[in-house]
This record gives sequence, C-alpha cells and structure tokens, in this order.
Amino acid sequence: MTLKSALRHITEEPGELLLRRWNWKSALFSSLFRASIFFSVNLTAGWRAASGAALAEFAYRAVTAGFYGALTQHFRKVQPHWHGTVAALILLPVIAHSIELAIHYLRGTPKLAASIAASVCFTLLATLFNLYVMRRNAMVVGAEGDSFWQDMRRMPGMIAGFAAAGPLALYRALRGRKAAQ
Repeated sequence: MTLKSALRHITEEPGELLLRRWNWKSALFSSLFRASIFFSVNLTAGWRAASGAALAEFAYRAVTAGFYGALTQHFRKVQPHWHGTVAALILLPVIAHSIELAIHYLRGTPKLAASIAASVCFTLLATLFNLYVMRRNAMVVGAEGDSFWQDMRRMPGMIAGFAAAGPLALYRALRGRKAAQ
C-alpha cells in the first residue's frame, strides 16, 4: 500500500481502523513505560508530584496508545518502508504529544518540559522499534497477529535484531560504497 492510500484509509474508515484494530499490546506497554518516564523525571519535585504525573500519563496512554499502535500497525504495510516510517515518526508524535502536553500543563506537572522531551525521545525510539517488530508480525493484533505469549517469546530476538539493524545498514552502505569505487 502507498502512503497516500494508507492516509486515505485512515480518513475514510477511522472507526474500523482505530476502534476495531485498537492495539491493546501497544496500550499495555506504552502505559507502563511512559508512566515510569514521567515518574522518574518528576521525582526531584517530590514523590507526590511524581506519582501524580505518572498516574496522569498512565491513564492518558491506557486510553490512547491503542489507537497509536493501530496507526503504527497500519503504517507497517506502507511501501516503500521509509514512507511509512517517516509518516509514523511525524504523525504519531504530533498528535500524541500535543494532547499529552495539554493534559500535563492543565494538571500542573512540575517538570513539564523535561517530561515531554523525554516522552518525545521515547516515542521516536519506540515508534521505530514498533515498526520493526510489527513488520515481522510481532505486537500485531487481529487476525494477522500472534498471541501475546508468542510475541514475548520472540522479543529477545526482536530486540537484538532491532539493535543490530542500524549498524548493519551502515555496514552495508559502506561496503556498497567501497565496491563502487
């Protein structure tokens, strides 16, 4: 599917894509990781402030991260892959962090700028990771996905493959460049 057709599908059938394919696996992990980020960043403002920020983030992500996971799952099929990657790296953070900023601003999260910056950095890495594993049919929900436990059994290899992907791509590029000389 092209990026244009993927975006058209999102606008024409948002309920089917975002509600029926709500990715509970993404919601579970995102809520836990992001609550931890907000807790850690705000701990210097006190235990109560850190707990409040973590709970607000957990609640927000528990509801919305399944939608973002559904979008990532949808973008995994875009060809060429880099089009889907760029779209996910722009669209998801703009939507997610605009809402996140408003929630934490309104609730008075003390370390707001640092919290959002850490969350954005995590989003960029997590989106790349999620695209990587979803393109290998892990962390996918619906008929195309495996069980949660099958995904977890595959996760150590997925993490290793993801960590090696950048260095391997660089090696291939340098090797190809050297062969062309």
